[in-house]
Order: sequence, then C-alpha cells, then structure tokens
Amino acid sequence: MEAEGLDWLLVPLHQLVSWGAAGAMVFGGVVPYIPQYRDIRRTQNAEGFSTYVCLVLLVANILRILFWFGRHFESPLLWQSIVMILTMLLMLKLCTEVRVTNELNVKRRFFAAADTQDEAIKPPPRRSYLDFDPRHFWHWSSFGDYVQCVVAFTGVAGYITYLSIDSALFVETLGFLAVLTEAMLGVPQLYRNYRHQSTEGMRCIGSLSRDMAYRPFPPHFSLDGCLFH
Repeated sequence: MEAEGLDWLLVPLHQLVSWGAAGAMVFGGVVPYIPQYRDIRRTQNAEGFSTYVCLVLLVANILRILFWFGRHFESPLLWQSIVMILTMLLMLKLCTEVRVTNELNVKRRFFAAADTQDEAIKPPPRRSYLDFDPRHFWHWSSFGDYVQCVVAFTGVAGYITYLSIDSALFVETLGFLAVLTEAMLGVPQLYRNYRHQSTEGMRCIGSLSRDMAYRPFPPHFSLDGCLFH
C-alpha cells in the first residue's frame, strides 16, 4: 500500500532521472570542447588544437547516423551524433578564422620589419577544397570548403548506404567503421603534440562520458571503449 501511495512521487522522479540521463548523454560528449573553444577565442591561437580531431569526429558521427538507418539504436545516441557534428563545425569555423587572421598578421609584421610598407600586403594564397591538392587537405582557407567536403562525404556515403541498406553485412561494417574511426580520436592530437613537442593550448579530452554513454547500446558502441583504451 505504501509503495502504491508513493507512485505519484516515484513515477515523475523516475521520468526526471531518465530525462537527465538522456540530456547528459546527448550533450556530455561536447562539454570538453567548450573550454577549448573559449580558449581559442580568447587567445586567438589555435595552434594547440588539431583540426583533424574534428575530421575524425565528423566522419565517425556521420557514419553512426547512417548506421542508424540500418539498425536503430536509442534516440539520445542519435541526437548526440547530431550535436557533435554541429559542435565540430563550430570548432572548425573558429579555428579557420583564427588561422587565416594569424597568417595575415604574420605577413604584416614581416613587411613592417622589412620596411617595405609601400608595397601592398598580399593575403596568403587561398587553399580550396576544390583544388584537390592532397598537401593542403583539411587545411583550407575558408570554412565553406570544410562544409563542402562534409556535404560531399555525407552525400556519397549516404548514397552507398541507400543502395546497400538491405545488406546486413554492410550495415554491420558501417557500424564497425564508425566505432573504429572514433577510437582513433586521440591520434591526430598526439601527433600534433609530438611534432610541436608541446601540449600548450590543448585541453584534456577524456573518454569517460563516451564510455558511460555507449555501454547500454548495441555491441558496436560498447566495443568503442575497448578499442579506445
């Protein structure tokens, strides 16, 4: 009788906890990037952050969304992917603007030091996605080029998925590739730190929230914790 009398309290409390857990799952993955974003914006220096981290997360989350069409998983994890994609695009936009501005400032300082102020200061050469130059891949001069690349990848991968959605092997492979790609998240940042022999400007990005988020879901996403660690 007491348990039944407390239903009016326990049911909404359970619902509230469920909403809170879902919200933490959706937004928990992007929380570590908030201080990183603020750091870059405050210092106007993106040297400590590798934009290839954005590339890895964009590819992984796009593949995860496509995997959802072949094998549905919980909605909060789907929304987590959408929020992460938007976050990575914001990070790319900021990093691109800061890098282009800094390159122009370096040129200005060089001209000032060389006492050639009478000459026009030419902006750095524009590197575009449509140049198809592998030396400048993912190091373009405009945020629009990154958007075009992401849209092109999504379109090609989406079309292949549409043609092969009935193949269980393809769907499982798609899920595994999403997990494998995200498991490589730390590689670009570690390589950048090794090359610069410094971790200055980098915020620590942990995997705790990701591990907590993936455990209740299909085997592909549980496997991510094993691969990452």
